[in-house]
Amino acid sequence: MADRSPIAFTITHMNANHQDSLSAYLQVYCDVSARAAQSARLEDISLSDLVIRTTHDNTRYTVPLSPPMQSFSESRTRLVAMHKECLARLGRSDITITTYRRPEGKEIFLFALCVSAYVAFWHRGNFLPGAWVYETVGLAAVPGFARVCYKAQPLVLAILGGSHVVEASLLTVKRLRRYGVPVLSWVWCAWVVSNLIEGFTVWMRFDRVVKEERAKREHRE
Repeated sequence: MADRSPIAFTITHMNANHQDSLSAYLQVYCDVSARAAQSARLEDISLSDLVIRTTHDNTRYTVPLSPPMQSFSESRTRLVAMHKECLARLGRSDITITTYRRPEGKEIFLFALCVSAYVAFWHRGNFLPGAWVYETVGLAAVPGFARVCYKAQPLVLAILGGSHVVEASLLTVKRLRRYGVPVLSWVWCAWVVSNLIEGFTVWMRFDRVVKEERAKREHRE
């Protein structure tokens, strides 16, 4: 009978530190959706397969090991190889982002500026006398500017909203999916909504988070 002594440690280690790998195994080898697979837990390892359960719906999946291992001492090497294969097939990075970072420093000003622009240009009538934007901002003192804003409102809103929708769509493909952020998770929603509001600064902030996570990994290794 094969020596199973390394298995308990491997199971504990995988569940504590490599949940992203377990999720990737389910997505690639068992066709489980990313959303369902994000709650994966490794239950057992044999020479021929892994047993993984999703807490999302309490379903157990068997992931075959092909070819079977000769001994459990091969488990680390095999799991690492499977992880790399899954990342390649999913088009994923080896870094997984699990958090959202809110605007910082100058980004706070740009965020507030974009929110103000959306509020002001959402309705053309905001630039007419008597409208709360017109009166609050004091556009009566600059009627020429108010008329320009009134005429440009449809174009400004289309450019602002349209460009941010395009950027948010690209963010989901170029960043969120690549770095393992599950679609419609709260982290995914937070990044997408921020991008819809503030635009390109979200990409810069997301890339900083990725850089920090990679530095942490290199330090651990």
